[in-house]
Amino acid sequence: MAIAAGDFRTGLTLIVDGDPWVVLDFQHVKPGKGAAILKTKMKNLKTGSTQDRNFNASTKFEAANIEKKTAQYSYEADSTYYFMDMETYDTYELSEEQIGFNKYFIVEGREASLMFFEGDLLSVSIPEKVELTVAKTDPAIKGAPSNQTKDAVTNTGLTLRVPQFIEEGEEIVVFSSDGKYAGRA
Repeated sequence: MAIAAGDFRTGLTLIVDGDPWVVLDFQHVKPGKGAAILKTKMKNLKTGSTQDRNFNASTKFEAANIEKKTAQYSYEADSTYYFMDMETYDTYELSEEQIGFNKYFIVEGREASLMFFEGDLLSVSIPEKVELTVAKTDPAIKGAPSNQTKDAVTNTGLTLRVPQFIEEGEEIVVFSSDGKYAGRA
């Protein structure tokens, strides 16, 4: 199925130069003269690299057929992350480079969605919001303004800013796109 660059949306997967890419961000730009262009920020699903690219709005691309399979995250050892298919008990391995920033959002024993392209395991897909446990944070400062924040470290090693009332051991919701606090669980 052909997709025109003018029909891009965030999260769209397509084939560019033979590799599967996902659109992270895009912006339509209409210069004073000439055709409209599309400025995009894209991530190569095979290599994990991110690029800013410009396309003519009428350029056509082939949709990337990304297959997703649910698996349980088992453990990490020597920068390799292990997942197990709970139906077939097959084990899948992803390197730290393939996981990338998502390493802060996968928790042992929880399910994750693995992404495959033409039978090759590419990466793990994470929901927009995930629940994590606060492993370390300072106690609340008495009399501090309600909008003041403090540093916290989650059980996965993610460091982020949280409101003063959040305490150690508490479950919080975090945006997986940027690692920012979204609320209490």
